[in-house]
Amino acid sequence: MSNDTITAIATAPGEAGIGIVRISGKDAINIADKIFVGKNNRKLSDNKPRFLSYGYIVDPKDNKKIDEVLAVYMKSPNTYTTEDVVEINCHGGIVPVRKILEIVIENGARIAERGEFTKRAFLNGRIDLSQAEAVMDLISAKTNMSYEMSLNQLEGGLSNKINDIRNKVLKMLAHIEVTIDYPEEDIEEITSQELEKYAKEIYSELESLINTSQTGKILREGIKTIILGKPNVGKSSLLNALLKENRAIVTDIPGTTRDIIEEYITIKGIPLKIIDTAGIRDTDDIVEKIGVDRAKELINSADLVIAMFDISKELTKEDYDIIKLVKEKKSVILINKSDLPKKFTADDLISLIGDKTIIESSILYGEGVNLLEKQLVDMFFKGHIFTNNDVIVNNIRHKKLLNESLKNINDVIESIKMNIPLDCLEVDVKQCWENLGKINGETITEDVIDKIFSEFCIGK
Repeated sequence: MSNDTITAIATAPGEAGIGIVRISGKDAINIADKIFVGKNNRKLSDNKPRFLSYGYIVDPKDNKKIDEVLAVYMKSPNTYTTEDVVEINCHGGIVPVRKILEIVIENGARIAERGEFTKRAFLNGRIDLSQAEAVMDLISAKTNMSYEMSLNQLEGGLSNKINDIRNKVLKMLAHIEVTIDYPEEDIEEITSQELEKYAKEIYSELESLINTSQTGKILREGIKTIILGKPNVGKSSLLNALLKENRAIVTDIPGTTRDIIEEYITIKGIPLKIIDTAGIRDTDDIVEKIGVDRAKELINSADLVIAMFDISKELTKEDYDIIKLVKEKKSVILINKSDLPKKFTADDLISLIGDKTIIESSILYGEGVNLLEKQLVDMFFKGHIFTNNDVIVNNIRHKKLLNESLKNINDVIESIKMNIPLDCLEVDVKQCWENLGKINGETITEDVIDKIFSEFCIGK
């Protein structure tokens, strides 16, 4: 790990009340003392650690004042990175924070790489790798549920579970190695039945963790929900009704929505990623055609489709195309414009589309939206999305490693049944232990670590 002192802007770009420039490393306090002038010309280090100090940031070259600030320093090892850390709270905005950042760099720091503050916290042993990854999940959380899930992981929920399973695998490995290496010693050998029992217990725990991953994906990313229908059926009106704001343009002109509109909403605590798509129809407009093609492609990756039909008009070729698209998909059928004279019935649709939930609505008058929301919630619960497990796997990398570990243990169980020699079993048990160690970073390679932290924001 580099011993350089690093710095970065820790707040989001743009105008704000406060901007923060963070410094971490062995020279952090020395750099701050060069550029910070407090009351009665006190240096930052003259004041108590962890107490905000009022003063100015000045350019040491000409003593020109840059900004009025509040600054704090924190001594190693009781900091986020376990190094000396300084945080300068200045006026928010692009110019003040950039000027201060430039002066910090001129006086001995270098700009931090993506995620380098958190990477140092990991490399210095304050947090493990799964906790480090939870930091970004916490920042990007879009619902209370995903926030609480990430907070649990940051506090070590997943780490503790992985360590517990690893210890069981290690105990199993130790029994095998003792039996192999000291056959003549007066040591109780592990029997095949005992070994299989250990392996099955580990398999069960791994499987239980993996089974939470679908919940984790949904809590992290939201239920990917596509609103599908022909032009002017009311898709954009439905989006606005669910969001309770005028997000999409609504007109009587067909083809108003030409591209994809995405928004996150929470219905009774359940996160949904709602996607309004271009109306499905044959068109000579190149831009609109691209939007229609994108809408059809999105259906394949959707968790749920809300298919909309206009009950005030006869079913058309476009409607029949939509029926074909959603017939085999998890979907809710919304018949809109029920306030107008009806040209078909719900039974007509059932005969074409099969056993689907059908809701009649008039989005214009706010009718049926509550029923749709209730149905979405019911489908969420009936799909067994929730779990009583306190630990939820929400990371693709973790899921992949857990699946590999599960395969390792399954190979052990199958080998025991086939009376394969212990030294052959040892390979799979050891591989399981190493794969689990990659989750919390104990057995991971440096290039993978670099890749993980390269996905972080620079100031974190």
